[in-house]
Amino acid sequence: RFTKISTILALSLAIGFLGCTTDKKVEAPKQERIEKNLVPPKAELTGQNFAVELTDLKVAMVVDKASKEITETPNLRGRIKITNISKDVLDIQGLTLEYLDAAGKPIGFTSGEKIAKVYPFWKAVKPGEITEGSLDVTIPRMAVKGKALEKIEINLVYVPSPLKRETLTLDGKVE
Repeated sequence: RFTKISTILALSLAIGFLGCTTDKKVEAPKQERIEKNLVPPKAELTGQNFAVELTDLKVAMVVDKASKEITETPNLRGRIKITNISKDVLDIQGLTLEYLDAAGKPIGFTSGEKIAKVYPFWKAVKPGEITEGSLDVTIPRMAVKGKALEKIEINLVYVPSPLKRETLTLDGKVE
């Protein structure tokens, strides 16, 4: 009786271990992340109140390996340095980017694309002061895919700070 139970148990374990093994094939990813440099990868621009330096500009995108189609909205990434060249304190709210083709017309985002072309900055900058940060915004597929991008227009949104401050001292005691 003990031998019968042992044999059944051994057969059950053997079938369990050998019968349940399946060859699972690991599929290669169908998409890949590609990074391309923006040409030129560095730009220095000067406006009336600000000097802006953009460096390490790259476009990051996810591409289907088979069709080579861009599957997600591409991102423009890099570093930004803003210098206040005015004589006033300027309160930077953010910056927006507009992507232009050879004719100077805006390249629009298509339906379903994620739009994040506004980059909040929220920083008061004194005259001569420099502020730096990372840039991470979306760029239309058509600007990358059709190589239609010719120019990027940067709009710096700021509030001039005409506020003056004065400190007064009051003599006083608690008795």
